[in-house]
Amino acid sequence: MIENPIIEQMLNRKSIRSYTHEMPSTEVIETVVRAGQQAPFASQLCSVLMTRDLKNNPFHAPILFIICVDVYRWERIMARRGWTMIAEDLLLILLGMQDAALMAENMVIAAESLGMGSCFLGDIPYEAEEVIEQYKLPPRVFPMVGLTMGYPAESPPPRPRYPLEFTLFEDEYPIFDDELVQRSMDIMDEGYYAQNYYRDSKAMIGLMGDREETFTYETYSWTEHICRKWGQNLFPRDLLSRFERCGFDLTRRE
Repeated sequence: MIENPIIEQMLNRKSIRSYTHEMPSTEVIETVVRAGQQAPFASQLCSVLMTRDLKNNPFHAPILFIICVDVYRWERIMARRGWTMIAEDLLLILLGMQDAALMAENMVIAAESLGMGSCFLGDIPYEAEEVIEQYKLPPRVFPMVGLTMGYPAESPPPRPRYPLEFTLFEDEYPIFDDELVQRSMDIMDEGYYAQNYYRDSKAMIGLMGDREETFTYETYSWTEHICRKWGQNLFPRDLLSRFERCGFDLTRRE
């Protein structure tokens, strides 16, 4: 592969869940967010909430960012221009998710270049009510993803990824044979075995129903973990109501 400092930094990126108590300066924070703003966007349908609370932030991180899909801001601009929003909320949410994700990733890269680490929090949408109350959000703003940030107090290795043959498909999507699927599973699992990730973190998801447990921390790894995560009812199924609480109707049809 081609190597340069930016590629090396991106390939070495890992989630940080332990931070020093050093608070990034306002200049550092503003630089990170400004770099986030420069990501590609559909309509800048996103905004950023921030809390500096070492005691209560996840992982006691110095900074917690919450990147939101923000249609309220655009509707205020449209009102000034004499326009009314008629676009489907589903489209606005999809475009806003893209904007929010791209902004968050730019922020992560900028933070890494300044010696900081970060960790994405994907369950923020399920905490919409709490976020609305804490940050006094107006309607039409949806908390999409959380991002803890600060100076690392740990240095874990980068986690494994699928091989390119299981990720990059030129001209057409392939039909996977069992050999390729198993090889890709093995790359992920063996990578996590080598890091003792689940054994050290004791992060085995329990089984529901009548499935018999056949794994130990010596044999449990990433593919089994993710299968249990998405193959069981671990998450509430009322996500649509969270969008509705924030003023979005994803079932509306014109």
